[in-house]
Amino acid sequence: MPRFEYPCPDCRTTTNLHGPDCRFDGEPWADIEKAYVDVVATLSGDARTEREIRDDVHGNWDALHEAALDRLQHEQRVVETDGALRLLSAEEFRETVSEPTIEPMQTIYEKGSVPGCHDNAVFAMVAWYEMVGLSWEETRENVVEWLHDSGTWARGGFEESSPGELVDNKRHVYETGYGWKEKAEAAKSVIDRNL
Repeated sequence: MPRFEYPCPDCRTTTNLHGPDCRFDGEPWADIEKAYVDVVATLSGDARTEREIRDDVHGNWDALHEAALDRLQHEQRVVETDGALRLLSAEEFRETVSEPTIEPMQTIYEKGSVPGCHDNAVFAMVAWYEMVGLSWEETRENVVEWLHDSGTWARGGFEESSPGELVDNKRHVYETGYGWKEKAEAAKSVIDRNL
C-alpha cells in the first residue's frame, strides 16, 4: 500500500532538519502536516477546482498550503481531470507511479539496463519506488517485473542467480531512503550509448 509521510513541500525532508535553502525551515512541523491534511481533506470527497480548495480551507490558505498542493500534484497524488483537481485512490496512485514518466527514470524503465550500469539502474529503480511511497513488497514486485519486461535480466551480467535475489540485495537502498537521481543519470548515459 503506498504511504505518505508529509514531506516538507520545499526540501522534501520528513523531519525538522530542512535543507540549507528551504523556505519552510523553522516552520512548526504541525503546520506542515496541517497544510497537507487541509488539502487532502478537501479533496477526499469530490474533485474541486483550485479556487474551491482555497475557499474550503476557510481563509487559512497560505504559502504552505499552496506548496503542499503543488507537492501533491508534482508527486502525482493529485491530478487534474476536466479542469478540477482530484485525489487519486491508493490503487490509481500505485498504477500511475509504477511506470516512471520523468527522465532519466523513463529511459531506464522503458529501455532497461545494460551491462556496465546494472548496479546504478537497479539502485535507481528501488530508490524511485521508495521515493514515491510504495511498500518494500510493491517495490520488489515492480523491480523484478521490470527486470523481466525490459529485457534487463536477459541481457545478463549479474552475479545473482535470480531477479528476486538481485532486488533483495538492494533492500538497503529502500530502507535508507537514498535518492535516485544521481544513479539514474549515470545509468541513462550508459543505456543511451548502448541501445
